[in-house]
Amino acid sequence: MIRGSRKHILDWTSRSDFPMQFAGLIGLGECVVAGNAVWQPRGYREPEEVCLEDRGAQFIPGIDCWCDLANWWLAHRHGANKPNWDLVVACDLGGRLGLVLVEAKAHENELDLAGKRLRPGGSARSVENHERIGRAIAEAATALDRIVPGVRVSRDSHYQLANRVAYSWKLASMGVPVLLVFLGFTGDNGISDVGPPLRDHAHWESVMRSYTTGVLPAGFLDCWLPCGKAQMRMIVRSRPVLAESPPARTP
Repeated sequence: MIRGSRKHILDWTSRSDFPMQFAGLIGLGECVVAGNAVWQPRGYREPEEVCLEDRGAQFIPGIDCWCDLANWWLAHRHGANKPNWDLVVACDLGGRLGLVLVEAKAHENELDLAGKRLRPGGSARSVENHERIGRAIAEAATALDRIVPGVRVSRDSHYQLANRVAYSWKLASMGVPVLLVFLGFTGDNGISDVGPPLRDHAHWESVMRSYTTGVLPAGFLDCWLPCGKAQMRMIVRSRPVLAESPPARTP
């Protein structure tokens, strides 16, 4: 049974007018969604989430950066957990083909304050991956802190946010413009058993402000940041759910 933000992404991307609705949600003149836009997931028929290292070329052809991205993040890819995106949309961003990367939530408890966990007794490969990820996020934090002082993302706190921000910076530094969207689906009272549902946009903005305090400075949001070969920007958006989640199954 699919509930919460996962359900709402699939409900929304199943609609024939998704590209038009998506452009309206973003609401930025420099973000243009083409009529033949590529996005994933594409509803319940193609529900798979995207690992950019494996499938980035489907969205941005002609740029050979995906292997470098993979090696930057992990020392050993086989069997490792790789970041997947709730939604990826290829768009024209300021006149260049880029990526809109979406992290979706529907209740407050989906925002995790924890750092990346390393399982006790993990293999040497797991330890090496853990260390590689730490260095990757630290590199991104250092670079972004030079642009907007006060960036404090790290592997050991707010990992969910840190890996999204670090990935966005790395892609932009390699020449892929990125718009990072934290999307709140509002009004899903069917998931109140797992966390307080997001009521409306003001509630979602308040939750995000609290979540990012001490990790991202106020000037980080809603600004295009020069990251070398391209730019990145992080924004917060919301939309009402198309249908509430079904009740949780009882044992």
